[in-house]
Amino acid sequence: MSYKVGVIRGDGIGPEIVAEALKVLDKVAEKYNEKFDYTDILLGGASIDATGKPLTEEALETAKSCDAVLMGSIGGNTTTSPWYKLPANLRPEAGLLAIRKGLGLFANMRPAYLYEELKDACPLREDIIGDGFDLVVMRELTGGLYFGERKTFEEDGVTKAVDTLTYSEEEIRRIAIRGFDIAMKRRKKVTSVDKANVLDSSRLWRKVVNEGAQDYPEVELEHMLVDNCAMQLVRDPKQFDVILTENMFGDILSDEASMVTGSIGMLSSASLKEG
Repeated sequence: MSYKVGVIRGDGIGPEIVAEALKVLDKVAEKYNEKFDYTDILLGGASIDATGKPLTEEALETAKSCDAVLMGSIGGNTTTSPWYKLPANLRPEAGLLAIRKGLGLFANMRPAYLYEELKDACPLREDIIGDGFDLVVMRELTGGLYFGERKTFEEDGVTKAVDTLTYSEEEIRRIAIRGFDIAMKRRKKVTSVDKANVLDSSRLWRKVVNEGAQDYPEVELEHMLVDNCAMQLVRDPKQFDVILTENMFGDILSDEASMVTGSIGMLSSASLKEG
């Protein structure tokens, strides 16, 4: 069987990593008698350099025509790179957000696993990591603060900035279902992470997740505030199976989880759409 795979080589070390990943895919195709047809797609800094835009309509349409897209890292040094002298809507990450939204990639699944060979790279003490840990961060990817209305303006001679965090019941419900489904294939525990002691969006998050849990009686559900979760990840990562959380919290916690494995470069991830 033949599959069309979009290839976003990315910025920085992205092209180097993607080149090696393609070798692995070629071996997979050889072993299982499949065929992968690769199509290059520009995104982020590479696209800015070539077209002046972080994502072109043509690139998005090409991605939509693919069965899957393999992507390297996007962006550069926010202090020194000329990309970050551009308006916010023309920076590399604007293209990343646009392709997520355009492809409907609402769920980001990021496993964090401690490989025995890299145990010495883990910054945690031996008595904390023990025999290792194996967890998955299930992050909502197309809602929340990153996709809300934002503006910077002058008022009474003072510069102000506003970012809006919005979630609907349906957005929360569909990512919760993905989290519970993954947990059913693992150790059947979900830790839903929010800031329900402060944020209305988190209180709605907790309510909808509780409702969704009724369809998964075999799964143990616990709620944890995001600041506590950040602490628990370095205190005892073994306690987690599936961490279910919203966009910004997931962005931060998944990076923290990756570093606990020894390196942020060790974590793979998959961004998924409905169906």
